[in-house]
Amino acid sequence: MSILKSLGRHLIAVILIAFSAAVTAQEYPSRVIRFVVPSSPGSASDLYARIIATALQASWNKSAIVENRSGATGAIGSEFVLRAAPDGYTLLFTTDTGYVLGPLLMDPRPYDIVADATPITKVAKFPLYLVIHSTIPARTLAEFIAYAKAKPGSINFSSSGLGGISHLAAELFNSATGIQAAHLPYKGGGPALQAAGAGEAQYLFNNIGLSQALVTAGKLRGLAITGDKRSPALADVPTFAEAGIRGLENVYSWLGVLGPAKLPPAIVSRLNAEFVRILHTPDFESRLAKDGYIAAATTPPQFASEIQTDVEVWSRVIREKGIKAQ
Repeated sequence: MSILKSLGRHLIAVILIAFSAAVTAQEYPSRVIRFVVPSSPGSASDLYARIIATALQASWNKSAIVENRSGATGAIGSEFVLRAAPDGYTLLFTTDTGYVLGPLLMDPRPYDIVADATPITKVAKFPLYLVIHSTIPARTLAEFIAYAKAKPGSINFSSSGLGGISHLAAELFNSATGIQAAHLPYKGGGPALQAAGAGEAQYLFNNIGLSQALVTAGKLRGLAITGDKRSPALADVPTFAEAGIRGLENVYSWLGVLGPAKLPPAIVSRLNAEFVRILHTPDFESRLAKDGYIAAATTPPQFASEIQTDVEVWSRVIREKGIKAQ
């Protein structure tokens, strides 16, 4: 009899929990939703967080605000969200560099990249664009590789910072081609691009939206992009795979939304559905295309799997290249 009573109490508890979760999801959202961006105002993640917050507010008739908490390559803002209550009102709008790559260089890591968050959806992704200074006598990727390999250790590449996506993509490219080059880290993509445009660095992996203006101006020359297909913004520029260089087919930088661990599935589902709807509106897709981005809406499990893959791939590159925080 006691076993039956115990089973009964357990069943009632399960029913109450399920009922509570259902009620919570039906009531959500009932107050302000806060998007925490772990970078400074004006960054790509800040810009798109504000666009989505505005669309979400219009759709749900509830306030949605953006709060910038920059520092420690994104770890400060990320930790703030991951330690917040898992109720759907504090969300992280971040990038692969801010959420995944920065912590990979930290010892100890500030949080468990996979276990401490609830992935909701990717928002957008963009391939990395290899640009070289216009004075380099190379018009194709093959010509540049031959040029660089003939000058081992005497050329350099710039990046947006140690351990960032532009740094690690270049290291992956160097390993795939046998190029030996020095790394010049800068504080942000803008200064890194300026360095390449001025000839302080011979090459750079950067996003299309920023780099193409200098290519058009004749200061840089664009040779190839990472990813598994050509970009609509650069239809004449081949992928590395098309040019015969393998290993960069899955290299994209991304923007995405995550919440704290144990975010109720019903709330995750509602957020995901609304984000996906916003991402596929013509205005949003047009804005992405203009900036060289690709809409990248995913299911939560897909996003979680892709984060796990990022951790594995970039941990290997960091380990093999001996990259350490300075």
